[in-house]
Amino acid sequence: MNYDFKMESTNGEILSLDDFKGKYLVLYFYPKDNTSGCTTEALEFSELYDEFKALDVEVVGVSRDSIRTHNNFKDKHSIPFMLLSDPEREVFERLGLLKPKKMYGKDVIGTIRSTFIFDKDSNMIKEYRDVKPLGHAEEVLNYIKENVI
Repeated sequence: MNYDFKMESTNGEILSLDDFKGKYLVLYFYPKDNTSGCTTEALEFSELYDEFKALDVEVVGVSRDSIRTHNNFKDKHSIPFMLLSDPEREVFERLGLLKPKKMYGKDVIGTIRSTFIFDKDSNMIKEYRDVKPLGHAEEVLNYIKENVI
């Protein structure tokens, strides 16, 4: 599977997977800024961010929200890491992270909350799909401590 991407970041740059070479990367995909599960997940990654950084791991969140919405989300919750925007769903579709679901009786396309861990050469080494937000950041950190570093 091709995991490469080009997405706009909250630091104002268009970033690709190669921009993270030389570091481990936790790339987590979530449905929507400022919703309960997504806020829980972002806050947990934020709380553990210094531990990730100490292990030379970069954490990056991705959703279909705009950069403006991302920046508001970051400011509101003091999120210390970058968020990437995929408003056209190109990366979400390529990675199989979308699924049909019903919301308030309407058919919509939902996000499969997922996380990918990449090594320092940008090879995907671990994948989590359909994750539950509560405790997930700690699960990822523990996996890295036990299996990667």
